[in-house]
Amino acid sequence: MPITVLVTGATGTIGREVVRHLIGLPDVVVRAGMRDVTAPGALPSAVIGVPFDFTSEATMRAACAGVDRLFLLTPTDPRQIDFGRAAVHAARQAGVGRIVRLSALGADQEPGIRLGRWHRAIEQAIEESGVPWTFLRPNNLMNNFLNFYPPDASGSIRLPFGAGACSWIDAADVGAVAGNVLTVDGHEHAAYDLTGPAPLTVDDVATALTEASGRAIRYVDVPEAAARKAMLDMGMPAWLADVLMELHAVDKQGGKAFVTTTVRELIGRPPRPFVEFAAAHRQRWRAA
Repeated sequence: MPITVLVTGATGTIGREVVRHLIGLPDVVVRAGMRDVTAPGALPSAVIGVPFDFTSEATMRAACAGVDRLFLLTPTDPRQIDFGRAAVHAARQAGVGRIVRLSALGADQEPGIRLGRWHRAIEQAIEESGVPWTFLRPNNLMNNFLNFYPPDASGSIRLPFGAGACSWIDAADVGAVAGNVLTVDGHEHAAYDLTGPAPLTVDDVATALTEASGRAIRYVDVPEAAARKAMLDMGMPAWLADVLMELHAVDKQGGKAFVTTTVRELIGRPPRPFVEFAAAHRQRWRAA
């Protein structure tokens, strides 16, 4: 029998990859929980958009009705824990059979950083709900160099990472893992740390982007105080700047440089190397 999967955050970087993987599978009905289901071209035609608002339990419960599996991705927001708990409650009330939670690498560390503690609080709400669960804890995304800190007009990537390395992972690999654990049994009550194949410094990233694009790209290590000021000057809320600076500090210290074999074990192939990711998006990095 077909299974119905509800994906939250379906129009975001990882959510889109989850949807893309699921619609390629037989006997899977894909719903996307959205605040605005009328947004043109937001989703592939095979996906059913349903109203889903983290501030409205009625919309969440209605969206979860008849759902076998829920992919739960909550927005980065000071209310994230409340959002997550409300969504878990709605899923439980609607009889959802499994929750796959997009968490973050290091969520299980104590005392951890604020973002990790938020993710862990939602994980604990899921554990306490009685609904079978799987937690996905990916490392930083390669896609961040497209979406959040691409090279500027001078070809500079400006980040406060120092010489810290990170095992960056492609969002497409996270989506493939999610598609697997959402549709295959045997992953209940498992937490998976997901990384790319090798630790890379931002200098390494800049070299890969230079080779892929033919454009000179370099890393500029920004002092932490200057990085936070730049965020605030761009209009970023202070709470978000503080959360990101905590995260960047972990990267600077090399706290995300370790590598796991989990992606290969779950999808039968290794995670994508950064050089392949860079080559696939070379046109984006060629533009000044």
